[in-house]
Amino acid sequence: MRFIFLFSFSLILFPALAQEPSGQDSVRRLDEVIVKAYGADRALNEVPAAIAVIDTRELYRFNNTSLLPAFNTIPGVRMEERSPGSYRLSIRGSTLRSPFGVRNVKAYWNGLPFTDGGGNTYLNLLDLNSINNIEIIKGPGASLYGAGTGGVVLLNSELKRKENVDIHFMAGSYGLIRYGGSAQGLFKKGMVKVSVTQQQSNGYREQTEMSRLAAQIEGIASIGKRSTLSTILLSSNLDYETPGGLTKAQFEADPKQARPPKTTPPTQPGAVEQKAAVKNNTVYLGFVHEVNWNEAWLTRTGVYGSGTDFKNPTIRNYEKRKEGNVGGRTESQYKFKKVNWQGKITFGGEFQYFYSPVEVYGNDKGMATATILSIDTLTSRAVLGFAQVDLDLPHQFYLTVGSSSNFLKYHFERSAPTVAIQDRAFEAQFSPRIALLKRLNPSLSIYSSVSYGFSPPTFAEVRPSTGNFNNDLNPEHGINYELGLKGSAFQQLTFDLTAYNFQLRETIVIQRTPDGAEYFTNAGETSQKGFEAKVSWEPNFESNHFLSSFRLWSSYSLNNYHFNDYINDGNDYSGNLLTGVAPTVVLGGIDVIAFQKLYTNITFTYVDHIPLNDANSEYASEYFLFGARVGYKGLVARKRPFEIFGGVDNLSGKRYSLGNDLNAAGGRYYNVAAGRNFYFGLKIALH
Repeated sequence: MRFIFLFSFSLILFPALAQEPSGQDSVRRLDEVIVKAYGADRALNEVPAAIAVIDTRELYRFNNTSLLPAFNTIPGVRMEERSPGSYRLSIRGSTLRSPFGVRNVKAYWNGLPFTDGGGNTYLNLLDLNSINNIEIIKGPGASLYGAGTGGVVLLNSELKRKENVDIHFMAGSYGLIRYGGSAQGLFKKGMVKVSVTQQQSNGYREQTEMSRLAAQIEGIASIGKRSTLSTILLSSNLDYETPGGLTKAQFEADPKQARPPKTTPPTQPGAVEQKAAVKNNTVYLGFVHEVNWNEAWLTRTGVYGSGTDFKNPTIRNYEKRKEGNVGGRTESQYKFKKVNWQGKITFGGEFQYFYSPVEVYGNDKGMATATILSIDTLTSRAVLGFAQVDLDLPHQFYLTVGSSSNFLKYHFERSAPTVAIQDRAFEAQFSPRIALLKRLNPSLSIYSSVSYGFSPPTFAEVRPSTGNFNNDLNPEHGINYELGLKGSAFQQLTFDLTAYNFQLRETIVIQRTPDGAEYFTNAGETSQKGFEAKVSWEPNFESNHFLSSFRLWSSYSLNNYHFNDYINDGNDYSGNLLTGVAPTVVLGGIDVIAFQKLYTNITFTYVDHIPLNDANSEYASEYFLFGARVGYKGLVARKRPFEIFGGVDNLSGKRYSLGNDLNAAGGRYYNVAAGRNFYFGLKIALH
């Protein structure tokens, strides 16, 4: 709290920076971005938080196969790929507890929870066509969104009132094919959109074939003068093979190979022989009812449900599980005005119930055997209550004070091979946040915040692939201090700079048994200090200039992450670098549009060496990557918009590992990324 007060006092003594520029009407692109995170519904540089926005321009400046490259343009955020279709998302070091998938980061889709009550977030079910923009809260967002020390991801697929029918097609290296289309219709009081996309590839390595069919229906309708009802339905069938990690010697000898059999006793088959894969069929349905009672009161209430059929043949076993998840979220806002200040109160709650029978059998070449290894039933109940006050104060000060209370209970039943029942109720957590922002002028803001975050273990962590229920695993928790500066200058330059200090206790980290099964443990304390910067320069051109647009941008992440106090199995790792986190990550690019129709996007990436185990005895090498996309947008028959494009990723053919297996048994850390690969595609509007 002392930090906040000192910061507030410094702002009062800092009037010199608040001078209005002469003849000012700057571009102020941050002002043009309205964000929904923290219930703001305001310009980005009026929100006292580290929030990043991925818009359509970022989503479609790369190939269209995944969200990965767009996420990686954001400093402090890393998405990795172990194999096509298998993603891992990390925000400020949350890779520590993510063998794959998304852990310690809570996701919402159109205002509804997309992270289920068991802690699973299947981002790989979504096609790029399902999303218009993404907002990312970096660091604890518990004051409105509950558990998750890594951050919050808000996925939005906003409908625009227009009728259209379009189709798209893309093909590329390693058997890549992606095709589909969408149709949107209008009616008197609403609209509806239907989209379908099929994507498949053979993969760069052995045992990396992937196929996904995603179908989506979304609609919105007015059901009165002041209320709307929106709905979203997703059906996604995802199959992808998993090649397994390689040792350094295998990585250097043949990076395309899958994990080979183990021939020394005890012998073990390889990924190809066991047909290691993931099969995920999920249906998600949600409704949101919004009522504007008057100019002051707004209520938004949503309910959702999802069902998942999950099959996972691995080298060790064959897991079958069903997942049922239901829940809801309600949020109310009350706005008030006084003579020289105004404010808003936001409050509400969230509930989730999760049910999952899990059966584990032996695996014989991709088929479940008759040997039962375990039969379990998992259930969870999660309740979240939250309240927040936002005040627009005199002299361009903006104050946010909020908190939440979180309750979570797990229930575990084993019926085979033995009978066991265990419960784990996590202590209710009070998670406050206070933040203050000062607008120095219309295009420049400085802010600071202090927040408390916690994250309980997911079901995949209390019941890992070892099959044992770990009732001793504790939630991680800590306090995050943040200072930021964001805005624009000279009518051409935009920037977003953030420094933070996150002290985390009971940090959850991944470990592995000699046969490769993962389990999790608490690692004492970690210190996560960092600096993030995203800068963009975009000069203005005359209307008759052949260059319609030119943008030079860069993002920079400095991660000074260490274990403070960590002893495991008699080994003292205190002072070591955090596993799986690169100390430095730099991305940059050039975006050019000529003659309003021809565009070029060039991107470079630098990732520093990455510690692969807690002992810091093995590192993944640093790497540079270059990629580019070119395209042309025009009209067919002077009325139908179309786009043709092509591109290349990893232009230099760099051999590197993306999606490393941390603390891997036998030194099998490396999951090799694709070499040089090309793609081309076409989009056309039929109506």
